[in-house]
Amino acid sequence: MRTSDIPAILAIQAEAYSDMLLESAEVIALRLQASPELAWVATDAQGPCAYLFGYRSRAGTVTPLDGAFSEPDDPDCLYLHDLAVARRAAGRGIGPLLVQRLLDHARAQRLRYSALVSVQDSEAFWSRLGYAPASDLDERQQAHLASYGVPARYMVQALH
Repeated sequence: MRTSDIPAILAIQAEAYSDMLLESAEVIALRLQASPELAWVATDAQGPCAYLFGYRSRAGTVTPLDGAFSEPDDPDCLYLHDLAVARRAAGRGIGPLLVQRLLDHARAQRLRYSALVSVQDSEAFWSRLGYAPASDLDERQQAHLASYGVPARYMVQALH
């Protein structure tokens, strides 16, 4: 992903998410700066058609909506934040391919887990990719989950 992709990312985000979940260009730029090697776009003939942000974290830690990516000194988890596919690219398997690319990267780095927050009835999608709901979040992490303002589920999968 490059800074020049941000306008396309904003357009894809607007197609994929409800208004409550939209993040600003400034937040997206900060996500790209925080973990550029874990920020990916897929392109087609019209340009970017999907994107995925990830960063190294700790299992059991939820990033609040609009929250900064903060990599700990001892990460054990690849946190996936914000996968979206443009309508024109739906049904091509691009989302799962982006996820697999980042999971391969996490395995190569010997991270033990991957986690995410599922929104907008996407739990079945993430389950097909190996994620399962986790319900053992502490009070602070539950508050971060509530920041999404919509039904949200923290999900995890073991990588090794």
